[in-house]
Amino acid sequence: MERTQFATDSELIKRLFLCVTLFITLIAMNTFSQTITEKPSGIVVESLKVNLSASEAFEYFTINSKLEQWLTAKANVNPTIGGTYELFWERDDPENNSTIGCKILALDPPHYLNFEWKGPRQYKAFMNQADPLTNVTVTFSPIADGTKITLIHTGWKNSAEWEEARMYFANAWSGAFKQLAAQLP
Repeated sequence: MERTQFATDSELIKRLFLCVTLFITLIAMNTFSQTITEKPSGIVVESLKVNLSASEAFEYFTINSKLEQWLTAKANVNPTIGGTYELFWERDDPENNSTIGCKILALDPPHYLNFEWKGPRQYKAFMNQADPLTNVTVTFSPIADGTKITLIHTGWKNSAEWEEARMYFANAWSGAFKQLAAQLP
C-alpha cells in the first residue's frame, strides 16, 4: 500500500479541515432532511427550491456570468478543486468587500460545492485573517419538481464580533437567495 505524502503541514491541515467540513456537512444534510424547523445556532443555513435541474442550479454558483446576475458585481470563479472563488462587490476596490484569494476546496458537480469565504470591510480585520477562513458548502439535491439548493456557512468563532459577522451573513445569504429566486423563471 502506497502512503500519501503531504508537501507541507499547511496542506495537511487544509485536508483535515476539508474532512471535518465534509463530516459537518453530511451531519447537517441529514439533520436538515428531517422535519426540523429550527436552524442550529452558530451555523448559517439557507435553502431554496428551484425549477431547474441540479446541473443548471450548480451553474448559478460556478459560472461567472450567472453569479453576476444575482450575487456579485464581478466574479472570478474557476470551478476546479483549488480554483479561485473570488467575488467582488466593488469593482474599483477589489481588496475590500470581496472574497479575493478564496479557493474552491471540494466539488462534485452538480451535487456539491465547497469554498472559502471572507468578510466585508467591517469584518475584514478578523474574518479575513482567520486560519482557516469561514467555509461555505452548497448542495444541489434533485427533488420531484426541480432542485433543492442548501447553503451552509460555517467556521464562526466564539466572540461578540464573530457573532455580529455571523448575523450579518445570515441576513446577507437570505437576501442573496431572494435575489436568486427573483432571477429564475
